[in-house]
Amino acid sequence: MTNVTIIGAQWGDEGKGKVVDWLASRADIVVRFQGGHNAGHTLVVGNQTYKLSLLPSGLVRGKLGIIGNGVVVDPSALLAEIERVSAQGLPVTPETLRIADNAPLILPLHAALDGAREAARGDRKIGTTGRGIGPAYEDKVARRAIRMCDLAEPNTLSAKLDELLLHHNTLLAGLGAPTFEKTALLENLLQLAPKLLPFMEPVWERLSAAKQAGKRILFEGAQAVMLDVDHGTYPFVTSSNTVSGTAAAGSGVGPGAVGRVLGIAKAYCTRVGSGPFPTELHDETGQLLGERGHEFGTVTGRKRRCGWFDAAMVRQAVKVGGIDGLALTKLDVLDGFAQLKICVGYEINGETHKHLPAGMAAQSAAKPVYEVLEGWSQSTRGARSWAELPAAAIKYVKRVEELVEAPVTLLSTSPERDDTILVQDPFAS
Repeated sequence: MTNVTIIGAQWGDEGKGKVVDWLASRADIVVRFQGGHNAGHTLVVGNQTYKLSLLPSGLVRGKLGIIGNGVVVDPSALLAEIERVSAQGLPVTPETLRIADNAPLILPLHAALDGAREAARGDRKIGTTGRGIGPAYEDKVARRAIRMCDLAEPNTLSAKLDELLLHHNTLLAGLGAPTFEKTALLENLLQLAPKLLPFMEPVWERLSAAKQAGKRILFEGAQAVMLDVDHGTYPFVTSSNTVSGTAAAGSGVGPGAVGRVLGIAKAYCTRVGSGPFPTELHDETGQLLGERGHEFGTVTGRKRRCGWFDAAMVRQAVKVGGIDGLALTKLDVLDGFAQLKICVGYEINGETHKHLPAGMAAQSAAKPVYEVLEGWSQSTRGARSWAELPAAAIKYVKRVEELVEAPVTLLSTSPERDDTILVQDPFAS
C-alpha cells in the first residue's frame, strides 16, 4: 500500500471534501498541509452536513487528523470550528487532532490588513476572502510570524508582537485603517493558549513513526493547482503552494512519502473571486450549472462562476501538480444537456495555445477553443458502477482522460459519500 495526496486540479471547490472523506476509510492519518480557513470542504454524511475549513476531513471518519506546519492557523476560527462540529456530535480532542508546533498563526491584524488592501485596490481587487491568509504567509516568509510554539513562551510572544505591530500598524496607518494595540492582542493569545497547546506537538515525528510502522497517510490539499502562488493565474491566486510537492514541506516528511497524487476536478468548471476564466458562461447554461451544482462557496457563501470543462487547464494542472490520476466529480450535474463542450485550447491575439500562458494580459485575452460532444438524457445521479452510466456519459469521461492525459480513477455522481465509482484504488501500490 502507498500514501495518497489529494489536490485540486482546477480553481478549488471541486468536491475534495467528499473524496477525502470517502478515501479516509482506507487511511490511518489525514493531514492538512497548506492553506488556512479560506478553504472549505463540505461533507454530507447521511442527514448530517459538516462544513470544515481547518479541520482535516478524516476526522469525520474517526481518523487521526493533523494540521501541518504549512497551514496558517487562525486560533479563534479553529476553536469555533471545533465547537461547531462538536455540537453536531463529532467531538474533537487532543487524541483525534494534532497541530504542528511550528504552524504560523493568523491574528486579527492580518485580516484587517487583508481587507484594507482589497479596499485600496478598488476595481483591481484580487478577490481574497479577507481572512488574513496572505498577510500571515508574508510574515512567515519575513521571519516575524507568531507560531503555535510561541503560545507556550509568553516572553517570546510579547517580543514578537512588538516587531509584528511595528510592521503592520505602519501599513494599516498608511492605508487609512485602524491600528492595533499590543495589550489586547497579547491578552487574547494568552487566554487562547491553554485551549490550543494540548493539541500541539512536533507532528513530523509522529508522521515519521507512522511511515516506519507502515501506516497509510492521506495528505489533504486545499484550493487547487490553478490557485498556486507559482503556477496559478497570478496574481489571482492564493498565498501558498497548492501542488503535491507541498505535502512534504507542509507536513515535515520527505518527498517520497507523498505517494500517489489524486487530482480532483469537476465535470464542468467553477471559480470563486476575480481572475481569468476562459470557459465562463454568462448565459442560461452557466446559470443552470450553478443551480444544479449548488455552486456557493463553503467558506464565504459567494456565488461561484460556472463554465464548461477546461481540459487544457486541467492538463496543465496534471503536469505541474504531479497528478497520477483524476477524480471527476459532479458528473450528474451534466444530465439532460443535449450538447456538452470541452475546452481543448485557447486563441490569444490570433494565435492558438495549448495552455494558459503566465502573463496576466494574455490570460485575460484567452478565448476557449471548444470540442462539442453529445449529451445524455438519462440520469447518472447516484450511479455506483460503469454499467449504470449512459454510453454518452462514458464517452465524455473517456474523452476527458484523453485530453488531460491522465486516467479517471474515481468518479463521483452525487454529494453522498457512497455514490462513487472506483476504477482504481489510489492506495493500491
